[in-house]
Amino acid sequence: MLKLPFMRPPKLYVLFLLQFDLRSSSATKLFCCSSSIGNKKQPPRKIGLNSIVIDSRIPYYFAVGGSDEYARVYDIRKCQWDAAKDSDQPVNTFCPRHLIGSSNVHITGLAYSKSSELLVSYNDELIYLFEKNAGFDSLPSCAASEDPKNLQETRVYSGHRNAQTVKGVNFFGPNDEYVLSGSDCGHIFIWKKKDAKLVRLMAGDQHVVNQLEPHPHIPFLATCGIEKNVKIWAPLGSDAPPLPSNAKEIIEANRQGREDRSRVTLTPDVIMHVLRLQRRQTLAYIERSHNSTDIVSDDEDEEKYLLGLLDGDLSSEEDSSANSRDCNIS
Repeated sequence: MLKLPFMRPPKLYVLFLLQFDLRSSSATKLFCCSSSIGNKKQPPRKIGLNSIVIDSRIPYYFAVGGSDEYARVYDIRKCQWDAAKDSDQPVNTFCPRHLIGSSNVHITGLAYSKSSELLVSYNDELIYLFEKNAGFDSLPSCAASEDPKNLQETRVYSGHRNAQTVKGVNFFGPNDEYVLSGSDCGHIFIWKKKDAKLVRLMAGDQHVVNQLEPHPHIPFLATCGIEKNVKIWAPLGSDAPPLPSNAKEIIEANRQGREDRSRVTLTPDVIMHVLRLQRRQTLAYIERSHNSTDIVSDDEDEEKYLLGLLDGDLSSEEDSSANSRDCNIS
């Protein structure tokens, strides 16, 4: 079992990759992930990690992503069992060609498909799907010098926004036919994997949807966000309902917000500070909401969510009443 331990400030961005053997009472530090770009005056900087996933087809391969633009794949058989040596040698590296060398993006979520495709979600950017042979087969320092014309095109999934929190990403369906993501707008986005077409847009949280986890054997989906609950979704009908009437407005607002923010370059320290402030404000708002007289109405909405019956925008029940409320995709 692999785990990413979070180090409290002042070592906010210093993370080690740990391996836990369930037969032992202690963990083993494998290595500290670094940028692999440095010199005598400035050593390689440490990479804070947000996500780790294991390839189910090749279980000794695992991918990590964090505070830079590269998703790194490691072979646990080649890892040195001493993190003090800082030996960080990935066997493969993935990054969209236009993000190579970017200093203002980072990875928040990763997912492996059953066929070893790697799904990567970037903060305030888009989601990219990489075939297993689409990497650099080298360190990030070598990837920066790679000719972009030699890199394979990646499939792109857009429409959502991933800026306020650390969001996951996932596959859905018996053969991973769909791609899932939450969004700052509080919606769940579901695309067809093969053509990146958006097929479902569901209101999943009054604030932000962060994580989505499908059941391994049956078509159930668990999601969570800022609200203090986990919602379970299941298909209840055979007909695929259309996208909400305000889908274009939601997607355009997400795009506009992303483009407006891209004009301002922030350092990781500033971004983390802003995220902490946003989280405090959100928690304070939730506490006030639960103490208000609207708590009965909120509970009714939550019950509808739990049953997977509430579709569309929370603020527009009349607009969505004409549409099917079944949680169903095709």
